[in-house]
Amino acid sequence: MRSTFKVLFYLKKNSLKPDGKAPIMGRITVNSSIAQFSCKLNIKPDLWDTKANKAFGKSVEAQKINQKLDNIRTQIGKQYQSICDKDNFVTAEKVKNGYLGFGEEYRTLLSVADEFYEQFSKRVGKDRTDGSYEQLLINRKRVESFLRDKYNLSDIPLREIEPQFIQDYYSYLLEERKLAGSTLLTAITKLKQIMLIAQRRGFVRVNPFAGFRFKAQTRDRGYLTEDELQRFMAVELRRYKQRQIRDIFVFQAFTGLAYADVKKLTFDDIQKSFDGEMWLIAKRKKTGTTFYVKLLPVAKQLIEQYRLVAKNKFIFPVPSNVENMNRTLRRIGKQAGITKWISSHMARHTMATTVCLSQGVPIETVSQMLGHSNIHTTQIYAKITNEKISRDMAALTDRIGDKYQVEINRPESDFRNIGKVGKRNKSML
Repeated sequence: MRSTFKVLFYLKKNSLKPDGKAPIMGRITVNSSIAQFSCKLNIKPDLWDTKANKAFGKSVEAQKINQKLDNIRTQIGKQYQSICDKDNFVTAEKVKNGYLGFGEEYRTLLSVADEFYEQFSKRVGKDRTDGSYEQLLINRKRVESFLRDKYNLSDIPLREIEPQFIQDYYSYLLEERKLAGSTLLTAITKLKQIMLIAQRRGFVRVNPFAGFRFKAQTRDRGYLTEDELQRFMAVELRRYKQRQIRDIFVFQAFTGLAYADVKKLTFDDIQKSFDGEMWLIAKRKKTGTTFYVKLLPVAKQLIEQYRLVAKNKFIFPVPSNVENMNRTLRRIGKQAGITKWISSHMARHTMATTVCLSQGVPIETVSQMLGHSNIHTTQIYAKITNEKISRDMAALTDRIGDKYQVEINRPESDFRNIGKVGKRNKSML
């Protein structure tokens, strides 16, 4: 039985270009299957004949567009006939792929991404980390969600990706997924990486990222103030698991360890150093950079408490899933009257800002303790809190004392004439 076959063209009116033109789309129907594609043509909506599926009139622009559309229809017809001759099962998707010239070289965005991710996974533990691999998979899910939400697709051919696709993805991450700062930059960069691979392998001739520019805005790093940290530490908790997770967060807040680092922390990482004090010396899982943290009393107390109940070499029973830990932290924060969106990583920010920088610890020292490979990363945390301003100004007041004095017993006329002097000077300009 012969398949029913049809090709029609229509405007995508909800995606107008800056010049007011709308993209011309194509739709292939084979039996009950449908496949859509971009014709790579644009036209103003008032010049489009909806009933005839082509441009109005006989202007030069209309003739050129209609000629190209006829050519597209002819090529698609040839592909349909070719597939019918070779294959008993014909779908709109097969015809579209044949028209787009895929064949054996047919590649989609996610298929190329998955090949790269598979190769990357084989290097984990050698010159790549688990964290980097996890970030790739997170960003794959973001692209997958974007394709589903924006285009109702499970994947997209590489040759159909245009600069507008990149702009749409950026807007989607910014407006719908609420990404910002380095997270947004990383998501865009990971997609760009896949497109560069596709270009090097000859799957696309022009990278759609060419000409795309954006500057990620730095997002404020949340942290607990001194008062909030005290309340978080003091709140009464009934459940043992909640108390454990709070202990882990507090330890992070007084050592600067990230979730991945405190999770792999062992008693062997605690060493007596040159000064006879206990230090935490280990390598960051994310960067491999060695960090050195002289343990504060709170951190030492927690280590000794958990040494008594430890069942293996690891100091803390860190939950395997950071999101589970974050949910518990937010519940604890709510009980402590803290409205901030608390996460495990906020402890690291708290250590940098509240525990160290606000207390006058030099930024170079904080950078070393956090295990940053570049001090510019540490500068993101370098906020001046109101508490520190108050302490610094109090200290300045003590140093200055009565050194500077103004004349107290001045004539009242001096102050009444201030406005008049200002007006007179202004009139002379």
